[in-house]
Amino acid sequence: MNFYNKFLLPALVNSACKVSPKMKQREKVIPLAHGRVLEIGVGSGLNLPFYNTDKVDEIIGIDPSEEMWFKNNFKLDKLQFEFIKTGAESLPFENNFFDCVVSTYSLCTIPDYNSAMEEIRRVINPKGIFIFCEHGKAPDKKVAKWQNRLDPMWSTFGGGCHLNRDIPEIIINNGFKMDQMDQMFIPGWKIASYEYWGKAKAY
Repeated sequence: MNFYNKFLLPALVNSACKVSPKMKQREKVIPLAHGRVLEIGVGSGLNLPFYNTDKVDEIIGIDPSEEMWFKNNFKLDKLQFEFIKTGAESLPFENNFFDCVVSTYSLCTIPDYNSAMEEIRRVINPKGIFIFCEHGKAPDKKVAKWQNRLDPMWSTFGGGCHLNRDIPEIIINNGFKMDQMDQMFIPGWKIASYEYWGKAKAY
């Protein structure tokens, strides 16, 4: 599993995360970012082309996997960017440090998502926003049933990714209120393609 997790899994995750429907989802939310930005689970940097350089001052991207980041092939000339290898459960930043925190396809994988959300809330300034785009639990009972059935195997071979996390509940239960949220099935395998995206504010 060590060889799989270090070499094969990053390539598989990168390929899955850059399919056209998911890139279109990124394009919907990333331009909302502004000021000093923290990106949770930056991976191979698939969001970077969608940041509005007129609105963003700097971006710090974190990820526990350097192997994912090394797959980045984007030019960063117009972005002030720094990569830090760390997880989201204990962020090495001061309180109220960021204007915006971005998470795309990361809450499904973070082991202790409640601690991560607490940390996200801590580092966002009082006027800041949390921008998200995540796949998760489907409202269709038949789909949700299969999500629950397949989740143990999926998470084992998918790097800890879970099919059935209730994304709105995770966000709201950790001190945020929804400012805007959309949800729907995007093109793809229904078990893994129900998505939530939008922005939330801490209270």
